[in-house]
Amino acid sequence: MATGCVIGESLRPGAVFEPPGLRIRRITRLDLSDSVGPHQPPLWTVVDFEVDDREADGVAEALAGCLRAEGGWYADLRVGDQRVIVFAGTVYRYARGDTAVRAQARAHGRSVGVPEHQLDWQD
Repeated sequence: MATGCVIGESLRPGAVFEPPGLRIRRITRLDLSDSVGPHQPPLWTVVDFEVDDREADGVAEALAGCLRAEGGWYADLRVGDQRVIVFAGTVYRYARGDTAVRAQARAHGRSVGVPEHQLDWQD
């Protein structure tokens, strides 16, 4: 079972994220006034989801097509011992301990405005 998280506010206006097999586990509203980036709103809607492992690549591609390109947004999934980090138009997938691809994902995150403290993915 793959698990993931997407912030509702990270989706482009008009985007529809409805990959087959997606199951919502929890929706939480958070006030993150003290830790958001300059183009991120202080209130976030966190959507935790799960999907069968075989559907994870499709979910990642669907997210890559729905995320805002501006504002420093990303989504992430765990698929077994792998981590999938999704930005608008770009997907990074790496196994636990693969510091090279993890570093590429973090560098990409910085280049699109993700605040440094939000790049602390636990692998």
